[in-house]
Amino acid sequence: MNKRVDDPKAFGRVAVLMGGPAAEREISLQSGRAVLQALRSKGVDATGLEVDARLVQPLLEARFDRVFNIIHGRGGEDGVLQGALEALGIPYTGSGVLASALAMDKLKTKLCWAGAGLPTPRWLPLRSPTDLAACAEQLGFPVMVKPAKEGSSIGLSRADDPAQLETAWRRASQYNCAVFAEAWVTGAEYTAGVLDGAPLPLIRLETPHAFYDFDAKYRAETTRYHCPCGLPAPAEAALQELALRACDTIGASGWARVDLLLDTDGAPWLIEVNTVPGMTDHSLMPLAARVAGLSFDELVWRILETSFARG
Repeated sequence: MNKRVDDPKAFGRVAVLMGGPAAEREISLQSGRAVLQALRSKGVDATGLEVDARLVQPLLEARFDRVFNIIHGRGGEDGVLQGALEALGIPYTGSGVLASALAMDKLKTKLCWAGAGLPTPRWLPLRSPTDLAACAEQLGFPVMVKPAKEGSSIGLSRADDPAQLETAWRRASQYNCAVFAEAWVTGAEYTAGVLDGAPLPLIRLETPHAFYDFDAKYRAETTRYHCPCGLPAPAEAALQELALRACDTIGASGWARVDLLLDTDGAPWLIEVNTVPGMTDHSLMPLAARVAGLSFDELVWRILETSFARG
């Protein structure tokens, strides 16, 4: 349990870092503006800093007591910013260097989970076109092809045959990181928010799209979010416990969101951990918090409290 704060002055001067150099920059800016407004409404002395690849330059030009990091993707969510803030001695929200780096790399995350005996779909790295035939043989179809270090479903494609597999691999290869194929899991998709070591209510995602892609997340009006999720209480509790174990295995702390699937046989499958989840009007963490009795402003306050663990 992190330190609980009653007086906004206890936070000191807070920098809300948003933007960054990654493909998720625009989503980060939306999240950051919402976070900044929430902190100011609670009386916190917060300043919004829209940054590019020079993540810490504004922090060198003005004194801040702590950082609310809401930069999604590479640069802000992969341990780079966390390491810089550690070196500067500035407390910050969310996971530390190692957990951030592991969670940003979906392949490394899956290796950690597999080593810990946690369920995650089978996968195969796709290093070159020569791996595509082995993928078709070992994983079959359909498969999901992913760039290992992108978020918000950027670069993801479903492949139903060898031709689509090659197209998906070429698309994912544009993102300057490792690419892998993951066995398709037929079933329901859930997400589990974790705040200060405790799980939030599960959300079940429903979309007419082939999968929960970027459009389904941020643009479509047809996506449905069910919270309560509709599972019996023991089944929901089991998935929440699995989400906590998924975070603990890679060392994620402060706050996070775990994506998972429940197949048609009722077996769970871990997909990924987001260590800087979205905080837009389409985002899932605020929805789960609201069902748990926390307003958006209260959720942002609670996340900022996690920075004291790094003080």
